[in-house]
Amino acid sequence: MSEADRVPSPAAPPPPPAVAVVVAAAAAAAPEERKGKEPEREKLPPIVSAGAGATAGLDRGSKGQISTFSNFISTVSQKKEAAENRSSPTHLVFPNIKNVRDLPPICLDVRQKQRISTDTLSSEMKAPALPDPVLPLQPKTMKDFQEDVEKVKSSGDWKTVYDFYLTTFDSFPELNAAFKKDATTSFNTIEDSGINAKFVNAVYDALLNTPQDIQKTVLKGIINSLLREWKGLSQKRFKQLVERLLQFISLRLFPAKPEEFPPITKCSWWIPSASKVLALLNTANGLVHPPLIPYTDFYNSTLDHIDLMEEYHTWQSFGNSHRFSFCQYPFVISIAAKKIIIQRDSEQQMISIARQSLVDKVSRRQRPDMNMLFLNMKVRRTHLVSDSLDELTRKRADLKKKLKVTFVGEAGLDMGGLTKEWFLLLIRQIFHPDYGMFTYHKDSQCHWFSSFKCDNCSEFRLVGILMGLAVYNSITLDIRFPPCCYKKLLSPPIVPSDQNTPVGICSVTTDDLCQIMPELAHGLSELLSYEGNVEEDFYSTFQVFQEEFGIIKSYNLKPGGDKIPVTKQNRKEYVQLYIDFLLNKSIYKQFAAFYYGFHSVCASNALMLLRPEEVEILVCGSPELDMHALQRSTQYDGYAKTDLTIRYFWDVVLGFPLDLQKKLLHFTTGSDRVPVGGMADLNFKISKNETSTNWLPVAHTCFNQLCLPPYKSKKDLKQKLIIGISNSEGFGLE
Repeated sequence: MSEADRVPSPAAPPPPPAVAVVVAAAAAAAPEERKGKEPEREKLPPIVSAGAGATAGLDRGSKGQISTFSNFISTVSQKKEAAENRSSPTHLVFPNIKNVRDLPPICLDVRQKQRISTDTLSSEMKAPALPDPVLPLQPKTMKDFQEDVEKVKSSGDWKTVYDFYLTTFDSFPELNAAFKKDATTSFNTIEDSGINAKFVNAVYDALLNTPQDIQKTVLKGIINSLLREWKGLSQKRFKQLVERLLQFISLRLFPAKPEEFPPITKCSWWIPSASKVLALLNTANGLVHPPLIPYTDFYNSTLDHIDLMEEYHTWQSFGNSHRFSFCQYPFVISIAAKKIIIQRDSEQQMISIARQSLVDKVSRRQRPDMNMLFLNMKVRRTHLVSDSLDELTRKRADLKKKLKVTFVGEAGLDMGGLTKEWFLLLIRQIFHPDYGMFTYHKDSQCHWFSSFKCDNCSEFRLVGILMGLAVYNSITLDIRFPPCCYKKLLSPPIVPSDQNTPVGICSVTTDDLCQIMPELAHGLSELLSYEGNVEEDFYSTFQVFQEEFGIIKSYNLKPGGDKIPVTKQNRKEYVQLYIDFLLNKSIYKQFAAFYYGFHSVCASNALMLLRPEEVEILVCGSPELDMHALQRSTQYDGYAKTDLTIRYFWDVVLGFPLDLQKKLLHFTTGSDRVPVGGMADLNFKISKNETSTNWLPVAHTCFNQLCLPPYKSKKDLKQKLIIGISNSEGFGLE
């Protein structure tokens, strides 16, 4: 990198890219370490408002009887002057205040007396003074360092330079001592960062010329030191660092005054370097349990307004090479932006598959049919699972086409609503306990894969295909899987080419088990912390027992496990093997089929951008309903929002319990979940139905539309609405 490339402005040449941002972040974070030695001012009580201060020593009286703050101050001043004239104690008098407590007299020289009394205390009773923090001295000047580098060129011995790197980047105080002009001074101005940029450049350039093995060791040590320092910061300080870096990226992308910035060719390294430092902060955040800040605090909403598909295509073409793309740092891309990328990627795949089908048809001189552009599903309600499985098996090559569903014997035309209903009914039937595929755990209120041995896992593959189709077609599902499921679903995020490579296997802990079987997880935690004789009191071996169809079966957690007792020394291994057996090994065939089903539809590099939590939101949406937000975003056709019927409607809906609100949402949209974009993305509409008020409300789920007759009373509207949303399945046509 040339010197010109590192110069954002003629006034102050900056240090090299990532090093500059790291040093600046260290300089900003280090004052907290010095402040940690001083009394914490944040713990002082807040300054109360005037009203609160005026009533601090008073009994509660009626409102309106307390004088203004200015009157209070003037009264105090007057009495103070009178006291000075009399040179005697006085009582404060508050005008227009009733129920005043008798306050003790205030002496004018009370502070002086307190100081005298403190000075007369014995040394044993005095609180020890806090020592000044010991700051490290500057290890070397720039001249000393350059001389050491010159010596290395002749001797070949890098030890002195190597030790300098390890010492300097060991902690934030060491960084400040080395590179700040004054290690004890804070710099908050743009004109002067307080960093010796020339020294930083020299250290950076020297590092580039070190041997590869030393370079890797030094960089690894620097990264570990930074991670250690950053994860030790307070939540407030850590969040401030992240926010500043995000703001830095936003201002560079969309500057308010572009003329104040150097040309982009001169500062092209700014955003990549800031992103690299954010990556280190994101890693440090993940090393703390629980994390210092939620992962959503790393989102940069400014990126929602750039050309995301260009970023995605750049990343696909160049990967993690020298061509920068925000997709290399997916933690800064919001879930809404990632959904846009996945949707557009899916649309492009749909268009490509449909075009290929059309070309194949024409090349064989056959007449094109519009149905060939869709994945057409014809199913009977009475044989929903078997028909769906047969259709998806026969049309495996069409899974990446737009989905259209037809229920045999029904006149409904699928404009989106029938597809939603097919998903909901199929999921409800497959996840029913009587079906035996999944076990529902009441404590955690989620489903988990049944560990019963099965020769045919095609139905688990069907569930995976359903989830993939839902993401592919932007439909939310009402599925209650634990977060661990989505972590396994991304293990790995891209299907391996070698069929013998295990899939759906991930590292699991007691936290993962707690999300499914909290009681069992608690019992295993108790075993790990037990102080008594583990072997005699628990009397367990490396063997587990499971009931399958009324028969108790045993499984060894390791070879010869039935003969290996659990002791205090090996209990950690036992717990880890037990959890791995429950969440990985015992359900491997079932989950592998589920994994391949999902990825047969959603095979895309876009999945590599997602966290497990984000996959869950894309599949299921959010269960948190905000009916006030729905009210604000609702559109009206034939009604105005001030009409009496509409006011009755929202009075009733906002007073519904959560289960009825979900039924209303399911009745009108085909799903009781909220999409990624929130209620506004539903495009909910209420239309006037010019029919008798004896009729029930009607919904068009394909348009998220509710047709509401003009009911004359709130009672009548509530009664008809509850009947309608509670009996909403099917078109009733045979």
